[in-house]
Amino acid sequence: EFPDVLECTVSHAVEKINPDEREEMKVSAKLFIVGSNSSSSTRNAVDMACSVLGVAQLDSVIIASPPIEDGVNLSLEHLQPYWEELENLVQSKKIVAIGTSDLDKTQLEQLYQWAQVKPNSNQVNLASCCVMPPDLTAFAKQFDIQLLTHNDPKELLSEASFQEALQESIPDIQAHEWVPLWLLRYSVIVKSRGIIKSKGYILQAKRRGS
Repeated sequence: EFPDVLECTVSHAVEKINPDEREEMKVSAKLFIVGSNSSSSTRNAVDMACSVLGVAQLDSVIIASPPIEDGVNLSLEHLQPYWEELENLVQSKKIVAIGTSDLDKTQLEQLYQWAQVKPNSNQVNLASCCVMPPDLTAFAKQFDIQLLTHNDPKELLSEASFQEALQESIPDIQAHEWVPLWLLRYSVIVKSRGIIKSKGYILQAKRRGS
């Protein structure tokens, strides 16, 4: 009988940040919501990242567009619950700055006008556009939003690939009973030198029906 919660860590792969060096480091994260429509996933991910890295606060969190049904366009309503949770985390000083990913000019403008805590960055996938759209560039410049690039696939972790990896790692488990909720990628950068000191992934999954 397996429990409803499995904690799997590779201890040597995660390096806690020395408190004496914290001011010299920038801790950034990108959050991918995989299989949960609950905005509490946002808080869980940030809390877990802070705990794993031994910090009280993340300097920057970018949220990838949440999963939506095929054929449905991403709207402000899809983003709002996750953004509200990010705003709460900024207000409670768990995060310094928050950003978005893959929003076009209209979507970014709608979020900016609605949000209490404004996005300070927006990532653009250069696989889908080799040149930054001029309207997006102009809007970002006007409101001091940093435009960044990324090359993440549309689906970073599928349910099937997660279950396959889980089955290989724990042969006795009923892998099909487990579904990933979110995946967070973090990086720790030495500010003065611009080099990555460490990076990694944190994931949460749940057992169906639990």
